[in-house]
Amino acid sequence: MGEGKKIPEVLLNSGHKMPVIGMGTSVENRPSNDTLASIFVDAIQVGYRHFDTASVYGTEEAIGIAVAKAIDLDLIKSRDEVFITSKPWNTHAHPDLIVPALKASLEKLRMEYVDLYLIHWPVRLRHDLENPVVFTKEDILPFDIEGTWKAMEECHKLGLAKSIGICNYGTKKLTQLLQIATIPPAVNQVEMNPSWQQGKLREFCKQKGIHVSAWSALGAYKIFWGSGAVMENEILQDIATAKGKTIAQVALRWVYQQGSSAMAKSFNKERMKQNLDIFDFELSEEDLERITQLPQRRQYTGDMWLSEYGSYKTLEELWDGDV
Repeated sequence: MGEGKKIPEVLLNSGHKMPVIGMGTSVENRPSNDTLASIFVDAIQVGYRHFDTASVYGTEEAIGIAVAKAIDLDLIKSRDEVFITSKPWNTHAHPDLIVPALKASLEKLRMEYVDLYLIHWPVRLRHDLENPVVFTKEDILPFDIEGTWKAMEECHKLGLAKSIGICNYGTKKLTQLLQIATIPPAVNQVEMNPSWQQGKLREFCKQKGIHVSAWSALGAYKIFWGSGAVMENEILQDIATAKGKTIAQVALRWVYQQGSSAMAKSFNKERMKQNLDIFDFELSEEDLERITQLPQRRQYTGDMWLSEYGSYKTLEELWDGDV
């Protein structure tokens, strides 16, 4: 067995359980598959059982290699002991391209199913882009909330995804989706951390039985669009010092105490361990109250998705008024 402690799980509305801390796997300068796979094997060894990937991250293959290796090393008994989340890119956010996108991801992962498949953005790009992340405003097309969700439901019915959900949906889009869904989304993965707390959206999702999962749980520190709003915050530093914990641990613990799960990304083995080590302390009412007072600002504005050719001309439209 790996040296890690067991991570608590949350029960999703699909009836499946998901570990509350996942390993984020998006990378800016992607190393080779072998290098990545050995990092992910380390992650399994220290206790990670949830990997959060996406076709656009280019890390699916390495995760597949790592899981196979971890089974060989007897760190886990089988594929069923890990929880794998993936997402189609916006070039495949067309009703007829979602199922093929998942099949392509499964081939890379060398798996029969993913545990969770999420619509990456409520955004559609032209399918035939040479480089899927390089596009012009004209390449952004109107997004079909209903048709795309029906295709996600198909992924579930085919047994290719045990649970399905969305990322970056506000209350208005969710309301529209819930009106047509025969399978409700299990998860809404959004930017969430002490400097962007998502109170309104979390309350809405709670009422609807949708689990909220946090990306950028540490404020995307040292990433080109992120900031030090979380990791350099004096109040969080103060709480961390008093608890004998790191700021990252306090931020992740905060997410956990909101009833949410967090995707934590570090490829450093020591920090990987620290990011899992948040279950032996608690933030008091007073700590939580202090965190509530932090200035609020989205780090990822999403300007790139605005276009007169697509569904959103303003940030209010993109984020359903929650800017």
